Amino acid sequence: MNAAKIRLSPNEMELVTNAEWILTKNGIMRKAWHLLEGLQEYQQDLIISYQKELPPQALLVPAKISKGENYRGLPYLVLDYPRFFEKENAFAIRTMFWWGHFFSITLHLSGNMKALYIPSLLQGYRQLADNNFYFSTNDEEWEHHFESDNYSLLHEITEKQYREQLQQRPFIKLAQKVELVKWNDAHDILAKYYSELVGLLHHQLPSR
Repeated sequence: MNAAKIRLSPNEMELVTNAEWILTKNGIMRKAWHLLEGLQEYQQDLIISYQKELPPQALLVPAKISKGENYRGLPYLVLDYPRFFEKENAFAIRTMFWWGHFFSITLHLSGNMKALYIPSLLQGYRQLADNNFYFSTNDEEWEHHFESDNYSLLHEITEKQYREQLQQRPFIKLAQKVELVKWNDAHDILAKYYSELVGLLHHQLPSR
């Protein structure tokens, strides 16, 4: 056995002998869960006003909060509502808490769901760009970080490039993030972004 592989550094020794930090971490995760529960209630109330303009498949599936411990090595929570994932077709709005990084909210569309909403997203380009939304440029659909190889600010992409990307990419993701230092205001900020995304789709979608 390689002893170096199991020896603890001074920092690791301090952590492993101190139970308080993990209890604090658990408490923070509970508070993040409660924050998402509050957002879930807000989202469900809001969607009632827009349900005729949203895919019925996505509204048949109840909201869901999921917990994980290892997105890039760190704990996270996700709230999906509405949510519809079927092979190559997806319609979802995902709210995420990622330890050490941010809260985020993401509109995720693919397949026939993407095709349905391209007209509304094209018309919403200026609004989204002016409000500093991000646009996914990665070929990996399930990455959520905001590094330059995954997202670009929409205002850094021309409207022509945006149109081409909407039409050519198999999936599209539009996202916003809230820094963790804004924790106390995160509910209201995320609710605003959620309303903006849902309202954009509702107001621009052709009548059915």
